[in-house]
Amino acid sequence: MKIEFRLNGKDVSCDVPENYTLLRMIREVFGLTGTKKGCDQGECGACTVLMDKKAVTSCTVLAPVVNGKDIITIEGIEKDGKMHIIQEKMVEAGAVQCGFCTPGMVMSAYALFIQDKHFTREDIKKAIAGNLCRCTGYEFIIDGIEKALESRGK
Repeated sequence: MKIEFRLNGKDVSCDVPENYTLLRMIREVFGLTGTKKGCDQGECGACTVLMDKKAVTSCTVLAPVVNGKDIITIEGIEKDGKMHIIQEKMVEAGAVQCGFCTPGMVMSAYALFIQDKHFTREDIKKAIAGNLCRCTGYEFIIDGIEKALESRGK
């Protein structure tokens, strides 16, 4: 099946079987391995990407659904080879240990970041609720995201 969509700001197309997931398409067809395969059931959040500005678990989205959509992966948020402020603030906060959950956490936070409104610590907790981390205990992650959100517009 031919799929046409926008990936990290570029119009792309590919032919994939109808049973391919967005995760598989991103990793195998486009070679973007920053999006991690974790549980493959939508429970861990490691594969989180943005689809039309909303965080989704890419392992649960079938390729045909992506047709005509705008997809942003972790690779799509860097600018000129520099990490996004969310990534920088998470590193500063000590929120990245093994790193496996980090891309999904960053993308869930990015879904908040691109909205033009204020978010509380509780909002951040809700936004990352679908992302599992075994290393940090979440407080450092929340701290990093909070600092990144505070820095918008500065």
